[in-house]
Amino acid sequence: MLYNLLFPMADDFALFNLFRYLTFRTGGALMTALFLSFLFGPAIIRTLKRRQPDGQPIREDGPASHIITKAGTPTMGGFMILLGIMAGTILWADLSNLYVWAVLLVTIGFGLVGFADDYLKVTKRNSRGVPGKIKLGCEILIAAAAVWWIGAIASPVYADMLSIPFLKNVLLDLGWLFLPLAVIVIVGASNAVNLTDGLDGLAIMPVMIAAASFAFIAYLVGNAVYASYLQILPVPGAGELAVFGGAIVGAGVGFLW
Repeated sequence: MLYNLLFPMADDFALFNLFRYLTFRTGGALMTALFLSFLFGPAIIRTLKRRQPDGQPIREDGPASHIITKAGTPTMGGFMILLGIMAGTILWADLSNLYVWAVLLVTIGFGLVGFADDYLKVTKRNSRGVPGKIKLGCEILIAAAAVWWIGAIASPVYADMLSIPFLKNVLLDLGWLFLPLAVIVIVGASNAVNLTDGLDGLAIMPVMIAAASFAFIAYLVGNAVYASYLQILPVPGAGELAVFGGAIVGAGVGFLW
């Protein structure tokens, strides 16, 4: 939002030239998400504890120590992370970039599914939450919509192509198989993180590492010069997703703090 509002005035105010730099806006998104976590995190946690005096139901398939160590821990703490991610991204990203809205669609959609799941766990005092088939069906629909949207945004030449890491000149034309494969990756990765967090509660650190890595990759493939030098497939506009990755890192650090 700041980019769309302030950068057009860069000719009159030289300071606004900073917003042309993706690295500056990525750092801004990181710091915004971090600051909001610091500012609102304690109040959110107090509210959740007040509304969930008994904490979240503990899963029976997790470590036995969680029965003691996680007793009374409130659920829905992910709201604090989502708040930082959404605010950091919307404030610092180029909102005319459709890739940004595609990833926000997945983030908001999966966040709503997670909220419904946690809400049922708390109100029904049952660790199962939303039935698995319903939850999986909603996630597949959200992921499919995002993949279709990204395919429409991307160059028609590469829309259904799969780039193989470390094999710079290898592109596989998957055709109609691209959509189901991409949906499996999105839904599978989401549930892998969810299972890891539910069992051990330590998923935020791997998420931050992955987000930082993907932000770096997005920055490289979105920059024609770097992509050409590294001989990787350039994706015009994808560099803006580095801002989203920076917001995830900032929100994660604030959550851990």
